[in-house]
Amino acid sequence: MAVAVQFSCFKKKKGAFLVVFMLVYLWGSLISLSCAARLSVSRQKLEVEKHLKRVNKPPIKSIESVDGDIIDCIHISQQPAFDHPFLKDHKIQMRPSYHPEGLYDEEKMSTRSKESTNPITQLWHMNGRCPEDTVPVRRTKKDDVSEGKFCQKHAIAYVEGDRYYGAKATINVWEPKVQQSNEFSLSQLWILGGSFGQDLNSIEAGWQVSPDLYGDNNTRLFTYWTSDAYQATGCYNLLCSGFIQVSSAIAMGASISPVSALRNSQYDISILIWKDPKEGHWWMQFGNDYVLGYWPSFLFSYLAESASMIEWGGEVVNSQPDGKHTATQMGSGRFPEEGFGKSSYFRNIQVVDSSNNLKSPKDLGTFTEQSNCYDVQTGSNEDWGHHFYYGGPGRNPNCQ
Repeated sequence: MAVAVQFSCFKKKKGAFLVVFMLVYLWGSLISLSCAARLSVSRQKLEVEKHLKRVNKPPIKSIESVDGDIIDCIHISQQPAFDHPFLKDHKIQMRPSYHPEGLYDEEKMSTRSKESTNPITQLWHMNGRCPEDTVPVRRTKKDDVSEGKFCQKHAIAYVEGDRYYGAKATINVWEPKVQQSNEFSLSQLWILGGSFGQDLNSIEAGWQVSPDLYGDNNTRLFTYWTSDAYQATGCYNLLCSGFIQVSSAIAMGASISPVSALRNSQYDISILIWKDPKEGHWWMQFGNDYVLGYWPSFLFSYLAESASMIEWGGEVVNSQPDGKHTATQMGSGRFPEEGFGKSSYFRNIQVVDSSNNLKSPKDLGTFTEQSNCYDVQTGSNEDWGHHFYYGGPGRNPNCQ
């Protein structure tokens, strides 16, 4: 741009000779800029290659999933977490010292609840399993390495104003439609500490559809963490050092199957995250059977002690295609008032208190930026405890 302005000024002042001279100068400058651009692209490619080499460890065994994913079975001591300098001599804790007390008894739920507890698996299980002493890691591809920041919309329930040592929820699983490849739709729980400025600590887990991150529209199990409000620390799944996985059965970022369908069978997953009162690490459990691993406490500042806020709910990215609100769906793509079998839900939501007990949340609040795009409605009963329906279609006649 500066070259073009300079050429215009010289053309006005000096006549035809300098016009020719500046054309030559401009051509040379464009060549230089082109070379610099190619060099920048080359450096970017080199950085991507270095990142892929760093996160894709040599596998003991590889399994090709029916959805195209490659699941590498990595020796537990070679997983990406141990690239962190503070974890070089870390002794892996294979199981938590304590589990929270007071879990809901899944066998005592009513008929309506039992309809929604059909078994969930991951697609790669159809072609094999990882051996003991390994962890399944979804192989990262070049197309997976990207970043985009846009406006995010939420429909959540939350508690704050106390010290929290974990949270649990059973989350209805759907496959929402995502309008743009650089958008996503997710349903998750958040363990939060600090402020929403520069120092937010967050541990997150749930399911998401993210074409940019995974290259398809499948519903996938995911985790995320940050200790500085998403600026320089943290990542999805195992894309950086941090989370230490101990389970050989479940792969972070892998597809979940089956998913719920409108007026048909409903499927859900249970996620529990809690702070081990002895070691201080934050553990994650998937379903009733899979303790997946933990985030070491040293990764965090505020969460090194406890959380100050818990959130459950949905989030979408709104890139405002064509200057209008996105049509990316949240949850099932239906509003909460449509209820079971149509609208997506969180049920049996609980918090972990200082005595390591699971308790019903007190003073549950809700939040959504635009309720005519995505909304949330809470409820409580004997079978589902504290629960809520949430979601919506995004763009519609009342949401533009």
